[in-house]
Amino acid sequence: METIDISQSSEIYTVSRLNQEARFLLEDHFQIIWIEGEVSNFAAPNSGHWYFSLKDPLSQVRCAMFKLNNRKLGFSLKDGMHVLVKARVSLYEGRGEFQLIVEHLEEAGLGKLRQEFEALKKRLSEAGLFDAAHKKELPEFPKTIGVVTSPTGAAIRDILSVLQRRFNCVPVIIYPTMVQGDAAAVNIVSAIKIANKRQECDVIILARGGGSLEDLWPFNEEIVARAIFQSDIPIISGVGHEIDFTIADFVADVRAPTPSAAAELVVPHCDELLESIQQEKRHLVRMMQQKILELKQQLVFTEKHLQQQHPKRKLTEQTQFLDRCEVAFIQLQNKMIQQFQGKLHTLQAELNGKTPRFKIRECVQRLEHDTKHLRNLVLHQLHQNQKSFGNLAAKLDVLSPLATLQRGFAIATLEKNHKILRRAEDVSKGDHLQLQLMNGKVRCEVI
Repeated sequence: METIDISQSSEIYTVSRLNQEARFLLEDHFQIIWIEGEVSNFAAPNSGHWYFSLKDPLSQVRCAMFKLNNRKLGFSLKDGMHVLVKARVSLYEGRGEFQLIVEHLEEAGLGKLRQEFEALKKRLSEAGLFDAAHKKELPEFPKTIGVVTSPTGAAIRDILSVLQRRFNCVPVIIYPTMVQGDAAAVNIVSAIKIANKRQECDVIILARGGGSLEDLWPFNEEIVARAIFQSDIPIISGVGHEIDFTIADFVADVRAPTPSAAAELVVPHCDELLESIQQEKRHLVRMMQQKILELKQQLVFTEKHLQQQHPKRKLTEQTQFLDRCEVAFIQLQNKMIQQFQGKLHTLQAELNGKTPRFKIRECVQRLEHDTKHLRNLVLHQLHQNQKSFGNLAAKLDVLSPLATLQRGFAIATLEKNHKILRRAEDVSKGDHLQLQLMNGKVRCEVI
């Protein structure tokens, strides 16, 4: 039995990875394709998505059409229907089933028209008829609106109703034309040329109601596309329903999904316009108020700047500066004078401390002080002496001979030697004596 070494084999895939990469390969290789076949095994669950098989005599393929796309169809799908689908090739990874993701579906009888549509679309696109550079801008407020459509169809009633409701002051000129049948394309071209020749309107609405691909085919004719492209007046196409696309839509300056939508695009709503005007008015008032405020502020600033630059202000500033300088000078002068005075007082004090006059004055003051002190001492001493003298005098009075003299005694003194005689033997005849009495002296001679 043969064994396989897994480690030596090529890379091992998981089922999920295999299905995923297979899906990527299918989706990258096949772009959007058209396929024709018979519907079988149709199922429409509650989700709204459609699932069915598309088959021919030899094989079949699973298909899925999601709700977003199938709700655009105007008919229901049934088993046995022969259809033409526009789809992407893919793979349902969950079951590994090859399938088609259908984006558009129509009955198979339309296949030839669809091919012609795609061929013309490609040719006109390459010729530049679809380029945005050639698109003309719509007038914001059209003076007159031209409508190229059937005068008896529902489209003109819808357009007039919308215009009446939104902006009823704009005149409408109808350029009647056939919008269905073999002669319709020539009629549409003629109406567009008439509108351009007359120059009665400044915008044209090209419109008709919904219908099948065959019904809308006049708007897929090349002569209509070139008439739209060559028009000097901007054209809005409002053909069919929202899901319907015609060559006219691609060439027109603006495509509207319906005729009513085209009427809404061509004029503003009067209420919205009034509201816009009110908003613009409020905005303008705010801007004017802001501008006035800015101008006032600028005026105030200019006045202040002018006042600051005015010669009178300069003179006032210079005068104030001069006054401040004068005050500062006076303050500085007073300060310097005070400093000089203080220094002078200091120098005078130092000079007075060193001059002889001060020394003399100091000596005089000291002498006066000493004299006064000496006088006080002398007076005190004199007082003490007087007091002592008085005491001594009192004692002397007690011991004084005068007291004896007062009692009648006398003191005899020899004149020749002034000796006091105490004994009689001390005198001789002829000696002269002085007798001291209480109140005087008496001279006498010894006999």
